[in-house]
Amino acid sequence: MTDGRNDTMRVARGPRAKRTVALTGADAFLGRNLIGLLEDDDRVGRIVAFDVKNPPSAGRKTRFYKVDLTQPSVDARIAEVLAAEDVDTFLHLAFLSSPTHASAWAHELESVGTMHVLNACRERPVRKFVMWSQTILYGAAPSNPNFLSESHPLKGQSESRFLNDKIEAEQVVARFARQMPGTVVTVLRVAPILGPTVDNYLTHYLGRRLVPTLMGFDPLMQFTHEVDALAAFKLAVMRDAPGVFNIASEGVLPLATVIKLAGRMTLPIAHPLAYPLARALWAAQLSEAPWMFLDYLRWVCVADTELAQRELKWRPAFTTREAVLDHGGAQSLRDAHLMRASSHL
Repeated sequence: MTDGRNDTMRVARGPRAKRTVALTGADAFLGRNLIGLLEDDDRVGRIVAFDVKNPPSAGRKTRFYKVDLTQPSVDARIAEVLAAEDVDTFLHLAFLSSPTHASAWAHELESVGTMHVLNACRERPVRKFVMWSQTILYGAAPSNPNFLSESHPLKGQSESRFLNDKIEAEQVVARFARQMPGTVVTVLRVAPILGPTVDNYLTHYLGRRLVPTLMGFDPLMQFTHEVDALAAFKLAVMRDAPGVFNIASEGVLPLATVIKLAGRMTLPIAHPLAYPLARALWAAQLSEAPWMFLDYLRWVCVADTELAQRELKWRPAFTTREAVLDHGGAQSLRDAHLMRASSHL
């Protein structure tokens, strides 16, 4: 369903007109790689990159605007650029891929920053709005079904700002979708991204020689190969598919199998000891994730991707097993490089 303004925009641009795509988080993993893909796509005429740093993948199509989403007046600046560049598609990717101790700053970036972005898209409406979200927002719990659909509530974890800021962002985007029926709003809930080049809390966890696990627990795990994640966002740009969609590579694996395929060994810890230990390590900034992430090492949090395959027409090219193997192969090469470097010291 569209309003008159968007019908006029479609007529003016024409059915073969090239897209102008704006994106936040342009210098992070998803942003950098999507810019590279869109630079090579003849259907895209211009890319508008928002971030505090110019992405290295920016080419002749890309125009960079230094924008800090934590600043109070940033919505007016974004709206000004959207109008000047005649943006029709907005990709909101400015979310942290790993937890941070700077929780107040993260809240301003993700929760408040999303409100700034949406204010700009109300001031100068776009035809399409696509946002990155994550399947871990469902939360890990013993009551979870084997596969979580998009209708399952986002429970997160009550003490996790990393999860709760993203849930708040999803909530304001859902309200925006109801208030702006002329804008196609698509939210992609992506399972943890794994692959040869991505860098996040998961790759750090699997990068340890001895990978901590919880004694007596071996939950099923699900990942998204980095190529599948990028393909889903590009498809959401090109195809009108309003709604929320789970994105994950095919298949699931027990955590112990994941660690073995990654070329690592498990370090089982009794869970009554693991939680206070994890609290202390996080407080000392010696771990990649806060203590409440141990829940994901106990209980299942696996998403059903049937809706994305049916409505978005997205098909994963990789399995979860292949994502782990690709990561493990690249990690082995990095390990070998570090060993050679250290031998020359």
